[in-house]
Amino acid sequence: MAVDKTKSTADRRLAAGTQEYDVSYFAKKHGITAADARRIIKQHGKDRDAADKAACRLRG
Repeated sequence: MAVDKTKSTADRRLAAGTQEYDVSYFAKKHGITAADARRIIKQHGKDRDAADKAACRLRG
C-alpha cells in the first residue's frame, strides 16, 4: 500500500533529536561537537529554527 503524503502529520520544521544520527547530522551541519548539539536539541526541543539559531550563535 502506498503512503498518502497528503495526510502526513509530520512537520518538517520540527527536528526529532532523539536518534544519534540526528545529533551527529546537526553537529556536522553546524560544525559543533556532538555534546553541544545534544544540549541545543534538548534545550530547544523540536523547534528546528530555534536550534539552528542557537548553533549559529554558539559557533560565532
